Amino acid sequence: MRDMKKHTSTALKKAIQNHYGESRREWLLGMMETAGKSNSQNLNFQLWQQDNHPIALPTHKILHQKLDYIHNNAVEAGIVDKPEEYLYSSARDYYGFPGLLEINLVEPMVQ
Repeated sequence: MRDMKKHTSTALKKAIQNHYGESRREWLLGMMETAGKSNSQNLNFQLWQQDNHPIALPTHKILHQKLDYIHNNAVEAGIVDKPEEYLYSSARDYYGFPGLLEINLVEPMVQ
């Protein structure tokens, strides 16, 4: 988990830094910097919460339920109308659009 957090936070920070069209770019980077400065275990930024409470995903049904929930967060927040429109979401990859990071897609549910 620690390595995943380190890899993704570094990659996302770089993606945000290099995306000058993102209207919340400075705000996002500022929030990451502030969180990092307030935690002595970080060098200069923090994206993920320090603690974690992993949830077992024992079935494909539960895995897809959680994935759908995550993909719909930006829609629920009113940022976008469709999950695939949010640039920083892996939903883009599932709808055939290029994402910012390379991901491994979860196998589709068999009906």
